[in-house]
Amino acid sequence: MPSTHNKEKSWDTDDIDKWKIEEFKPEHNAAGSFAEESSFMTLFPKYREQYLKEAWPVITRALEKQGIACTLDLVEGSMTVKTTRKTYDPAAIMKARDLIKLLARSVPVTQAMKILEDGTACDVIKIRNQVRNKERFVKRRQRILGPNGSTLKALELLTSTYILVQGNTVAVMGPYKGLKEVRRIIDDCMANIHPIYHIKELMIKRELAKDPTLAEESWDRFLPNFKKRTLSKRHVPFQVTDKSKKVYTPFPPAPEKSKVDLQIESGEYFLSKEAKERAQKEEVVERQRVKREEKMREREKDFIAPEEVAPVDLDEKKRKKEKKEKSKRKREADGEADVDDAAERKEKKKKKKSKSKDASSDAE
Repeated sequence: MPSTHNKEKSWDTDDIDKWKIEEFKPEHNAAGSFAEESSFMTLFPKYREQYLKEAWPVITRALEKQGIACTLDLVEGSMTVKTTRKTYDPAAIMKARDLIKLLARSVPVTQAMKILEDGTACDVIKIRNQVRNKERFVKRRQRILGPNGSTLKALELLTSTYILVQGNTVAVMGPYKGLKEVRRIIDDCMANIHPIYHIKELMIKRELAKDPTLAEESWDRFLPNFKKRTLSKRHVPFQVTDKSKKVYTPFPPAPEKSKVDLQIESGEYFLSKEAKERAQKEEVVERQRVKREEKMREREKDFIAPEEVAPVDLDEKKRKKEKKEKSKRKREADGEADVDDAAERKEKKKKKKSKSKDASSDAE
């Protein structure tokens, strides 16, 4: 039987947004003030004390509009929010709880105040327990920021959220859809999937959303499909043993001896508990003694005197000295003889020249 309830309504027109969240006003709360008081408290680090102290009047005025009372305890280092008799919105205390949580996570006051608006939520993602290695964790956390914060800015623009990476957590503010996407991206980043792949996907989705013809079609054919490459962890090539060289035997190889069998062979298995402990201590002491001796030998190497050269006999020194002097005198004598010979040769040449001149003059 067809339904008779699906009739056209005069007030239901196309210009009505059925998904719009209407602002909650005091007249909407027909039951009046709340029966019991609700309160939330959160601690904040020491370095946030001065900033919160200066910004607290602004926070107090914003929460008074919602009918929420707030206190700042600088001695204990805590912030508390609670409902009053003027509170009319049941969700206001939950928004105030998120506000103080974000302020403790180093979010600026101007940004944290946006959590009081309808349609804005927050999410604090814990990332430290997703990666065990500290160095690997720091590298992957840096990927969320990117060079000069470019990756973080791209994620904020594409998801319409505010992201703050602080210590071991990531604080996110924005619409619910954006929070869901950011959580998926950050979890994948901690699982070694770079955020740039998700940024490319979000950019393509944004362009596809502008085309009304693709509203009811699957976008899988447009989205990039990044395949994960599984690189072999084996560095040394697998060596296959040559079975042709082995002699065939019908008997299987002897089983390896267990720890108990080895203890029975050495006789340790039959020792008492005290004797085992004593033998173990002796073994430890022996290893320590050997190690100590090695260290002492290493230290003594620096204090070992170098080998001295044997002194040369005085007689041998004298002989060498005399030999040097003789060779020197001989060189000098040879030099003088050479000079005399050269002088004699020059005189002979002069005499010959003078004789030839006299002969030529006589002939004339």
